[in-house]
Amino acid sequence: MPSESPGNAAKVTIHSLAAKKKRGEPITMLTAYDYPTALAMDEAGIDVILVGDSVGMVVLGYENTLSVTMEDMLHHCKAVSRGARRAHRVGDMPFMSYQAAWPEAVRNAGRFLQEAGMDAVKLEGGREIAPTVKAIIAAGIPVMGHLGLTPQSLHKLGGWKVQATISAAARRLVEDAHALENAGCYAVVLEAVPERVAEIITRRLSIPVIGIGAGVACDGQVLVTNDLLGSFDRFTPKFVKRYADLRAIMSEAFAAYIADVGARRFPAPEHSYGMTDAEYEELLRELGTKSRKWQMAV
Repeated sequence: MPSESPGNAAKVTIHSLAAKKKRGEPITMLTAYDYPTALAMDEAGIDVILVGDSVGMVVLGYENTLSVTMEDMLHHCKAVSRGARRAHRVGDMPFMSYQAAWPEAVRNAGRFLQEAGMDAVKLEGGREIAPTVKAIIAAGIPVMGHLGLTPQSLHKLGGWKVQATISAAARRLVEDAHALENAGCYAVVLEAVPERVAEIITRRLSIPVIGIGAGVACDGQVLVTNDLLGSFDRFTPKFVKRYADLRAIMSEAFAAYIADVGARRFPAPEHSYGMTDAEYEELLRELGTKSRKWQMAV
């Protein structure tokens, strides 16, 4: 149970996240893409809000995350930063915003903090992006890493598959995790890897390891909020626990609205504005006979 209410709690920083790992307290993290969701999460006491490039699939309707642009990400990050004050806010750097050259990566990372109010950025990849990570951190921008199933490498990985299931691949994953820590990352997300591999990495790293489909031994957990709420059901990964079924609730509400409007049950008198009889009669006098005839015709 938290020692203080979310409303009174201090801002979550990279240092408070590191302290949580040291104390063995689980870190909570969810995705958000808009102001009201971020506000609700902040009030609930979430530690970290990730504005993920998953927005492309669960909000914008793309087949994968590759079509998401910098402008898409900055737009949604701005909305989240207006809603979340206490939570640590992380912006996902989209495909090709950091892979081509590190100077461009530094400029793009800076936009997340300068324009969109984020506290840090997240990059996908292992040892191959270590120089880019170092350059971004050298510019004063905190970096969270992302290993395992990395959606921006979907085609290279051959689809949505569990990673590091054989010893050679698992060893490489461990090495990549160390490479990101050595490059200066303050935390790493591990996605869709065997629980035992994630446990090894969590124990070996001094920085927080946040799992998504990586088992309970990680220092924290993250889910895509639309999966958690059941508002996106094109597919549901095995690692998702659904805490609500908003898709069904929304469909029922929309159907009820359509039925009420069709039957003229909505708007009812309590949803309408009135005026005094005297003002109404004065209006009819001012409008003249023509308006009276229109009134009678109706």
